[in-house]
Amino acid sequence: MGLSQFFFLLFLQITFAYFTSFASSSLHPVCHDNERSALLQFKHSLIIDEYASGEPSAYPKTESWKTDKENSNCCLWDGVKCDEYTGHVTKLDLASSYLYGSINSSSTLFHLVHLQWLSLADNNFNSSSIPSGILNLKQLSYLSLSESSFSGQIPVELLELSKLVSLDLSYNNYYSKLQNHSYYYYYLELQNLTNLAEKLINLNELDLSYVKISSPIPPALTNLSSLTFLSLRGCGLHGAMPYSVGNLRKLVSLDISYNLFQGQSLPTSLGNLKSLSSLDITFSSFSGIIPPSLGNLTQLDFLAMKRNYFLGLNSYSLTWIANLKKLTFLDLSSNDITGKFPSVLMNLTQLNWLLLYDNWLTGPIPSWLMNLNKLSGLYLQLNLLTGHIPVEIRNLTQLQALSLQSNMLQGSIPSSIFELKKNLQRLDLSFNNLSGTVEIDNFLLNMKNLLILSLSSNKLSLVSSTSTTVNATFQNFEVIGLGSCNLSEFPYFLHDQDRLNSLDLSSNNIAGQVPGWFLDVSPYYLVYLNLSSNLLTGFEQNPIPLPWIFLDTLDLRFNKLQGPLPIPSVYTYSYLVSNNQLVDEIPPQICNLSILYALDVSYNNLSGMLPKCLGNFSYQLSILKLQGNNFHGSIPETFMKGTDLMMLDLSNNSLQGKLPKSLANCKQLKFLNLGINQITDIFPSWLGTLPKLEVLILKFNRFYGVIREPKTSFEFPKLRIIDLSQNSFTGTLPSKYFRYWNAMKDVNATELTYLRDLLLSPRHAASTFYGYFDYSLTMSNKGTDMEYKKLSNLITAVILSNNKFVGEIPATFADLKGLRSLNLSNNNLEGHIPSSLSNLKVLESLDLSHNKPLRRDSSTTRRAYGTCSL
Repeated sequence: MGLSQFFFLLFLQITFAYFTSFASSSLHPVCHDNERSALLQFKHSLIIDEYASGEPSAYPKTESWKTDKENSNCCLWDGVKCDEYTGHVTKLDLASSYLYGSINSSSTLFHLVHLQWLSLADNNFNSSSIPSGILNLKQLSYLSLSESSFSGQIPVELLELSKLVSLDLSYNNYYSKLQNHSYYYYYLELQNLTNLAEKLINLNELDLSYVKISSPIPPALTNLSSLTFLSLRGCGLHGAMPYSVGNLRKLVSLDISYNLFQGQSLPTSLGNLKSLSSLDITFSSFSGIIPPSLGNLTQLDFLAMKRNYFLGLNSYSLTWIANLKKLTFLDLSSNDITGKFPSVLMNLTQLNWLLLYDNWLTGPIPSWLMNLNKLSGLYLQLNLLTGHIPVEIRNLTQLQALSLQSNMLQGSIPSSIFELKKNLQRLDLSFNNLSGTVEIDNFLLNMKNLLILSLSSNKLSLVSSTSTTVNATFQNFEVIGLGSCNLSEFPYFLHDQDRLNSLDLSSNNIAGQVPGWFLDVSPYYLVYLNLSSNLLTGFEQNPIPLPWIFLDTLDLRFNKLQGPLPIPSVYTYSYLVSNNQLVDEIPPQICNLSILYALDVSYNNLSGMLPKCLGNFSYQLSILKLQGNNFHGSIPETFMKGTDLMMLDLSNNSLQGKLPKSLANCKQLKFLNLGINQITDIFPSWLGTLPKLEVLILKFNRFYGVIREPKTSFEFPKLRIIDLSQNSFTGTLPSKYFRYWNAMKDVNATELTYLRDLLLSPRHAASTFYGYFDYSLTMSNKGTDMEYKKLSNLITAVILSNNKFVGEIPATFADLKGLRSLNLSNNNLEGHIPSSLSNLKVLESLDLSHNKPLRRDSSTTRRAYGTCSL
């Protein structure tokens, strides 16, 4: 090798080493000491809490931030990116990092002045405000603080970050329970959306979902002509949507759902947004006619319009949808669509999800619908559909969810439905008129991917195999609804279930004891169990407590259960065990159910004294029904402030003593029934401070004395049913009360409503649970007891019979123009019957019998539409 060749090769080696070193340093820049220090101090100002992030992919990124020699380059730390030339930290991605704590303006996070990209999403910053120190990060073009429990006013300093292209402050709304058992609602609040629009003029993406704004959409927002993504979901927006929204021609996604645009129409200019691929106006109270210009949005892939108040929706007024041939998701649920199934949908051959539930659709399910063979989800429940389930259902081979419940479908379940076994995961056919016999084990073995099945409330007869005939293993289900299916035993396939979330076997003919093996069904997963309306006598094994650890609702009503009261898990939300044959006292373990919402042990043979924890063992107890037992002793004085109690029924027992004045703390109370006991007290006028009390029943007790006139006009403001019969009240009738009971003055109720509570908790699976917990009572008229299983707002009554009232009938009764039943019989009333009673136009029952001689004015007449006894 010559000298020149040697030096040439040496030159190449040195050059290669130099460029390799340069490339290496460019690929891994070295961070600045002050920025490393700032990151470490920020890390140490917070703690790692695995409950602070909700994403399944979350992990503690800051655990990789260390100072040893091998890890000292912060540019290599998890979530940190540096500029390859300057080494300054320009990107910080700490989303879903289990971070918990508060951030203030002194945080060293704001020393990272070269940051261009910052995400703190999906952490928990403990309701702290967004610090004004964020103004230091003037280079930011991307900022995401979503789902991180920030609250308070969005600082004006944030609006000075003029380089922002993407801003996400969404989903920082949440409840927090305070020590006094009340709740506080935390949220971010933006005082001036116009100001934001005028300051951040470079925005391409803006997500303010569930930021409290409470204003109209300002026209200034529509000047952000570069916007491609805009979400104002759940912001409390109201007023008219500006026509200039049509200027946002680059918009690809628009979400204004869950707002309050009452009485407003969609602007026709929405049709100008021809780049739009996603439009969501769910639950936004729009009305009027849907503008046909929406048919211009031919790039739409996602369209959600659920729960609005549009006028005249039917197959003809929806013809514009035929143009939207790229739609894969369409939700028109809860919009009062009438008539036959909209034929315009047959053009939407790309649909994956079609939701038309809770409308007024009539007629059969059209056969052409089975040609939309890309459908993954078909939701048609809560309509008036008739006819059979089409056998052509086999064409929908991609179907994952089929919900047809609460219609009027009839006939048998077509065998072609088994051809959907490859993908079908949810099948709900409940609350129809389907008939025939179903071999449930074979049915389930054929549907290998099924997770949710509900066949409840049809005319089906289910046959379950016995252990000697089943040779296969069943898959794990999440929801099983087999109520009213003529079952005579617990289905054998339940042996294999350890992931079941919800099970409904109500209204069958299952008799005898609950078998021991059933107690092993999903002990760690079962949330909802309904065995009501069967012939069960007890549990073969009697564990205390019952084995389902996280059980939310246990419904054992209307059986023949014997023995002591079974105790459910401490996590139980609704415990319903009325109309059985249970005996003994309420065990003290009931006081451990600290999150109980509803407790109904009525109409059993329970005895003893009421537990001392009554009224304060659960801060969210709303329904407490103990009537129809043999309880004695006094009512505990334990009703605490902050209670959520709405219904209390202790009637038909042998309770004694006085009413506990702590009941005045129950500010949410609507219904109080203490009838048919042995309570000895004067009239509890102090209950008049309860602002929501509608029903007060004190009949068949030992109340006595004069009912004093009210001190203010605000006592019992909502009362519409009062029954004080069969007591020993004396003196004259309290005429001023009748003048002030405003709830009995409404003659023309605009809408029929019922006094009820929804027992559905957030963890319930809707496929197995329907209905409300209705308030009920029995009222006497002319010696006949009439049971009201539901209390509508049309029921108003004043029943003061069988006491010792004296004097005349007050003319102020005539002020109660919405009164439908008035019973003053069996007292010592005398004098004239007020002619003004003829003004009670809706009165249906009037009983003034068995008093001292009452003189009837000629203007007081018997009404043909009601019962009048004088």
